[in-house]
Amino acid sequence: MNIDLSKLLRWVLVETSHPGNVGSAARALKTMGFGDLRLINPKVKGVAANPEAIALASGAVDILETSLEGASLASAVEGCALVLGLTSRDREFGPPALDWETARSLISDTTMSGGKVALLFGPERTGLDNDHLALCTHRVWLDANPTYPSLNLAQALMVCAYTLRATLLQSAGESHSLANREEMADFADPVAVAAMLDHWREGLEAIGYLDPTNPKKLMPRLQALFARSRLHKEEIDLLRGIAKQMLLRK
Repeated sequence: MNIDLSKLLRWVLVETSHPGNVGSAARALKTMGFGDLRLINPKVKGVAANPEAIALASGAVDILETSLEGASLASAVEGCALVLGLTSRDREFGPPALDWETARSLISDTTMSGGKVALLFGPERTGLDNDHLALCTHRVWLDANPTYPSLNLAQALMVCAYTLRATLLQSAGESHSLANREEMADFADPVAVAAMLDHWREGLEAIGYLDPTNPKKLMPRLQALFARSRLHKEEIDLLRGIAKQMLLRK
């Protein structure tokens, strides 16, 4: 079975500082057959036309030219059933963590069942922050030397692209049941979950359960709970209906 990898995944670079890393990322993606590159708030605007990015793309200028540059991370991941944030740092809250081997299997199951997948890579110096991870279904780490897990952005992306190419090509011929495709398609995307959480925050404030001047860790805990649950679209509607009723008490 032939499979076109070029539009199968969204590769999202968030607030990248160095144009050269964008060019190197484009080269890595083209080499492994991928191509859907999204650039969110790069520090150098119009990075696809930057001479350093073009030089390090080394023949993958077409990936740069077709990349989408924008300000909204939410727009970049909208409609994705699976959004993986690549980070080596542990977090007290946030989406559930996966090792890369498990993540590759989940990516394969999702894409082969018709679901959309996005992979997020954060700024070179700081990595993804909690606001970025709030729009992820999972956070993922690459197995590396625990005393020195640091990878250059383009290196990390290349490791992911290389291993994902092997995984996706291997699974391309495997059958995926209609029931599995329907289940993947029914997952709510992280943007819908984030909007529902905003609705709940307003509702909880309305009934006096959440003090906006001293919120403590209530909303991050709820965010982590719902992230573990992998909510379906109809469940989002149910939860927003509850929030609506809370607001009516105001």
